[in-house]
Amino acid sequence: MKIHEYQGRELLAGAGIPVPAGAMVRSVDDAVARAAELFEAGSARVVIKAQVHAGGRGKAGFVTLVSSTGEARDAAKFMLSNRMVSPQTPPEGLDVKRLLVAAAVDIAAEYYLAITVDRSRNTNTMIASAEGGVEIEAVAERSPDAIKKVPMHPLLGLQPHQARSLAFALGFTGKQVGQAVKIMLKLATLFLETDASLAEINPLIVTPPGDGAPDGRVLAIDAKFSFDDNALFRHARIGEMFDPSEENAAELRAKNFGLSYIALDGNIGCLVNGAGLAMSTMDIIKLHGGEPANFLDVGGSATDEAVAEAFRIILGDDVQAILVNIFGGIMQCDKIARAIVAAAKEVGFTVPLVVRLEGTNVAEARRVLDEARAEIPTMVVATDLADAAKKVCAAASVTA
Repeated sequence: MKIHEYQGRELLAGAGIPVPAGAMVRSVDDAVARAAELFEAGSARVVIKAQVHAGGRGKAGFVTLVSSTGEARDAAKFMLSNRMVSPQTPPEGLDVKRLLVAAAVDIAAEYYLAITVDRSRNTNTMIASAEGGVEIEAVAERSPDAIKKVPMHPLLGLQPHQARSLAFALGFTGKQVGQAVKIMLKLATLFLETDASLAEINPLIVTPPGDGAPDGRVLAIDAKFSFDDNALFRHARIGEMFDPSEENAAELRAKNFGLSYIALDGNIGCLVNGAGLAMSTMDIIKLHGGEPANFLDVGGSATDEAVAEAFRIILGDDVQAILVNIFGGIMQCDKIARAIVAAAKEVGFTVPLVVRLEGTNVAEARRVLDEARAEIPTMVVATDLADAAKKVCAAASVTA
């Protein structure tokens, strides 16, 4: 589960990590009012940032520095009335419904700091770079040596000596070192306590020297968090931060029916039981020249209602053909066959439907489908997976 930047900043502040003052607003008038409060509190400039689950906001014109309430009104009006388009959004862009209005700060240096799961080492790892403020993927590709990685102990977490060594390696000096170390340790604690899968600060900045801060202040001015969905049952507060408007509507519908669904760009819909079989099904479709339109795993105990909803979701992808690939184990083949027949009556199929069934009760399943041919005129039964892939790819190319 992802959350918005303003929510991430709230988590950072709650963990004791210094963050500039700011608040989320939903209207132009509220953005102007909040900007006025920040100006009155002494901020020379205010930053207005679109709150969407996508990067590239600055280049798209959806992060703006303003110096007056008039400029704040113009920026807020633009962001709330235009769709944001960036390399990380769909081609049609994203609606902006929330804005972060925050005090801007002068920046002397920018850093990247994050914690995520390193699958190759099977451990949480802190990642940092002295090249912050830009996409870390670009830094890794251009200058891989600029990325510092510190594996965290599975029981003890990030140790103070690790944080201190990393701070020196990044180039922090003087009193900056102690500030950076505290932020690293607090971020590590926050990551573990919230069951996060990603906790990112980009950029972590150092302000110019000033009164009371001869070496500048180390601040977090952006935040990005993702959390393990399977652990949300013990984090009610974080679960409440979920914004369904930022998620794929079809994926949310699927989740409500216990289906695992991910939309893709192809034209062949897939309904499969088991994640591994679903991946193999997509692979063999590609092998035979087709393009899968989705990943959809109905699991081992899908009801007739769930299967019908799965077909509705698939057909909503504007597919040219559908492949049903079921290996009966926990999910018995005759049950899925009856669900297909029921779904055909309820949903209706106007595109070719290729069905491959194997495993428990497959003979009964084939009998059920054979008796329903008149009710499902677009259905074709395949003998094996290769045969199914060939038939569905041929059907999709003919109807495309």
